[in-house]
Amino acid sequence: MEIKPRILIIDDEEIVLDSCSRILEGSGYATRTAADGSVGLRQVAEFQPDLVFVDLKMPGISGFEVLERIRALDPSIVAIVITGYATLASAVEAMQKGAYDFLPKPFTPDEFRLITKRGIEKRELVLETIALRREKELLQENFAAIISHELKSPLSAVQQNLIRLMQELSDRVNEAQMARLERMKSRINDLLEMIHTWLRAISSDIGSIKENFGPTSVADVISKAVENVLPYAVRKDIEVDTLVGEPLDLVHGDEGTLVEAVVNLLGNAIRYSRSGSRVRVSAEQQADRILVAVQDSGIGIDEAELPYIFGSFYRGRAGAGDEAGAGLGLAITRRIVEAHGGTITVTSRLGEGSTFVIALPAQGSDTGTHHTPEAGGPENPQGGRVT
Repeated sequence: MEIKPRILIIDDEEIVLDSCSRILEGSGYATRTAADGSVGLRQVAEFQPDLVFVDLKMPGISGFEVLERIRALDPSIVAIVITGYATLASAVEAMQKGAYDFLPKPFTPDEFRLITKRGIEKRELVLETIALRREKELLQENFAAIISHELKSPLSAVQQNLIRLMQELSDRVNEAQMARLERMKSRINDLLEMIHTWLRAISSDIGSIKENFGPTSVADVISKAVENVLPYAVRKDIEVDTLVGEPLDLVHGDEGTLVEAVVNLLGNAIRYSRSGSRVRVSAEQQADRILVAVQDSGIGIDEAELPYIFGSFYRGRAGAGDEAGAGLGLAITRRIVEAHGGTITVTSRLGEGSTFVIALPAQGSDTGTHHTPEAGGPENPQGGRVT
């Protein structure tokens, strides 16, 4: 049986309720009317409309309050204001309180039918978006369950048995055999680390890192991140420059995950840079924000791809070669930054390189240590230290 779109009209003028109901007759809608805001809100709970027309000037509860309470009851319901007292200010206020559109009185039947059609289409889009979001969440939950139970657990068991076997055979195998066992252990560790990364990328509770938040030095975060990627940079013959402006306030955050975020950006910068080039990581304070920038002069990103690079498993065309990652680092980095109340942005040009900027809310004054990974570098004229 076809389900008709449900429309509720709330107005204190009987003639408006009657006219609107007649206009929609035979159009495939189920309609109800209410003569004031209180009755209208009860109808919203009982009738569960897709679209509500609300008059602004009514005795008792005003149309503005009705809009707010409808949004509180179900923000997916589309509300349209109809009023004979239309002003720019009232239209703006109605939109701020959740109205989707505004129809001044008097209106023609065609105008009413048209705005009704648009309102129903809007409602269908909203419901479709909600359904797609829920479907994505279910897929992520199922994927996480499969990874945890079908991959991570067996691999962990293999790892434990291998470690035990290596201990038991340590005095019976020769050097070459032990080296092969070590390589097996290393590959299993790599696989477990990759699974851990996947789980972090699709985990819905990354916000739980807030439980570990405390005063955190961005200078220390950068120092540890650079130390982490330095062996990789040396192998690729890429120099990593660090510039930390002073003074620099602390941020309220979790050092471990912030280090991970900067490591992801530095790792990408090194991965997609040419041998012999330089990568720079810098930090500075602008008003109440701490900006951390990672800049490279590598292969860059196509402008058309920029809106998608922070999505899970997205791998750009330019990075599809041997150096390509799993397409999760930037997704994880964005989630970590957003959990800290910050933002991450990128500018890039193909063939010229990329600059990623993390902006974090500053906390108090940082009276602690500011240092760079390699003490003793030349002083920077802008107040920081360059290595």
